[in-house]
Amino acid sequence: MFINRPDPKNDDIALIERFRSRDDQDALGELFSRYSGLVYGVCLKYLKDRDDAKDAVMQIFEKLGPDLKRHAIDHFRAWLFATSRNHCLMHLRANKSKFVREIDESLMENELILHQEDVNQREGDLTKLEKCIETLKDEQKLCVELFYLKELCYNHIVEKTGIELKGVKSHIQNGKRNLKICMERIA
Repeated sequence: MFINRPDPKNDDIALIERFRSRDDQDALGELFSRYSGLVYGVCLKYLKDRDDAKDAVMQIFEKLGPDLKRHAIDHFRAWLFATSRNHCLMHLRANKSKFVREIDESLMENELILHQEDVNQREGDLTKLEKCIETLKDEQKLCVELFYLKELCYNHIVEKTGIELKGVKSHIQNGKRNLKICMERIA
């Protein structure tokens, strides 16, 4: 014995006609409950984020009423699938054009300007540093000044001083350690 089931295509068209002719929100709600899973699946496939997909489903069904009144639809399921896919592609295209721009740090508020007491402490630290640099051995002092103050690389320091690379690295490391000890002692 065969059960005579209604054709979903005809049933969808009947619901669309009820909505168009009488502005029947229950008919629109029935379409939503039938196809919200399909729309969510399409949106999740394209957007790859559950929250974005849920938002997209709501946006699609918000536009559904006006769209149903404007378009002649023969195959609702296929039309809704295409509409959902297009909505997601438009969403992805809109987000693709948004980009993050790095802000030049010189345009940002400077912490030193905002906190004058820090400026005074920094000046005191620089004075201590100058005194401590004077206490370093000559080769340490030369290598530290060239590396940190003149910002030369190891190879340029080797060329300028004639000290071997290992010696330059050693003088910078030992000079840095001695500066730290001196700064702590003066504090």
